[in-house]
Amino acid sequence: MSLETARTEYLNVDDVRFAFRRLGPTAGTPLILLQHFTGTMDAWDPAVADGLAATRPVIAFNNLGIGTSTGRTPDTVEQMAADAGTFIRGLGLSKVDLVGFSLGGMLAQVLAMQHPSLIRKIVIAGAAPRGGEEHLLAVVEDAFAQGAPDVRLPLFFTPSEKSQRAGQAFVARATARTQDRDPDSGDDVSVPQAKAIIGWCAVKDEGDTTLRAIAQPALIVHGSDDTMFPSINAYNMFKAMKNAQFVLYPDSGHGAVFQYPETFVAHCHTFLDA
Repeated sequence: MSLETARTEYLNVDDVRFAFRRLGPTAGTPLILLQHFTGTMDAWDPAVADGLAATRPVIAFNNLGIGTSTGRTPDTVEQMAADAGTFIRGLGLSKVDLVGFSLGGMLAQVLAMQHPSLIRKIVIAGAAPRGGEEHLLAVVEDAFAQGAPDVRLPLFFTPSEKSQRAGQAFVARATARTQDRDPDSGDDVSVPQAKAIIGWCAVKDEGDTTLRAIAQPALIVHGSDDTMFPSINAYNMFKAMKNAQFVLYPDSGHGAVFQYPETFVAHCHTFLDA
């Protein structure tokens, strides 16, 4: 089952319905995918999701208010992480790994800190720590102003010919699913999520208490020319965390993991299998 063809399932927890899809084998530690700003399950790169699912169970889901999940999208990273934890526990899982991209990488930090017995390992891609540097609104506004055929081309990739070619290939993969696609996010998602990201980065975390509280092994992956969350964020996370590895991909922007999907998948397999 691939990301393009996996059926959408639903999990009801109290008065909330979470939409999710399962990929890969049934045996092994499940890998939960935590998505970026305004992203749905269909915003994941199939080359990444399917590559990760080659050897392990992978679960992509829509958090509250996203896609076909119900509820209202929160405006804090902490509440989004709490909702993700509700989803994971609602599936009856006792031990999981996390891949968090961008906003999802912030959720991964909170989940790892607050649930050390539930979270085994984390992969943080294109994210910032609490109190980190962000240029979300400026980068998003600039990307839309460029009038590109798909806003993700200037948003996730550098202007170089190589990076833009990779971006076009990513867009083609990410739009290949035609049946049962998630609806795109609107202001009811983008406004609270933007507030959450800006709030997460606005308050300095003196002594990096959040990062230093994370004892699980972590793989930190970033693009060399990420304009939304500059790469200094990744380096600072690497320095503050107890058990982290750091990979920086060349000539790449915020969507480095989509520019180098095979490389990213290989790094994840090596890290998660160790």
